[in-house]
Amino acid sequence: MRLIKRIFVILIVIVLALVGVSYLLPGKAEVSRSITIDAPAAAIFPYVNSMQETEKWSPWLSRDPETKLSYTGPDAGVGNTLSWSSENPQVGTGTQEIIESNPDQSVRTALDFGPMGTAVASFQLQSEGSGTQVTWGFVSELGMNPMSRWMGLMMDKWVGADYERGLENLKALVEGQG
Repeated sequence: MRLIKRIFVILIVIVLALVGVSYLLPGKAEVSRSITIDAPAAAIFPYVNSMQETEKWSPWLSRDPETKLSYTGPDAGVGNTLSWSSENPQVGTGTQEIIESNPDQSVRTALDFGPMGTAVASFQLQSEGSGTQVTWGFVSELGMNPMSRWMGLMMDKWVGADYERGLENLKALVEGQG
């Protein structure tokens, strides 16, 4: 009985330590990737300023071709909204709405993954020689949930490769148009 009591106390101490340490972890998760595309920003902007156009280069849609997509609002710019639903947990269910659009410069979107939380994604377009550097970023506020804060440490590993693949797809698409 004494051994069980000791094991129980040790487990409680470990759980409390993990919870306590979680509040020392970052309160937000950030992911960012960049690529240089051999094209002017004006040639790239339409592909990041429309949820319909992102279908052409999205790194996630190839994971589940059965993903159900629906669009509302204008075809591009602020208010353009994508809703998706997939049984594949790597695709999931959610919405993404363009909340800010600066022609040939930047786009910000609000993401809502339902119970999985919310985030803001962005695209920054910056001239670089004869091309354009495209930076795709993601920020999610993790709140005070200890589990979310521990998961936030993994966000770059989970999302970074997808961002790289998406940017490569975008580069191939845009450069193939020229």
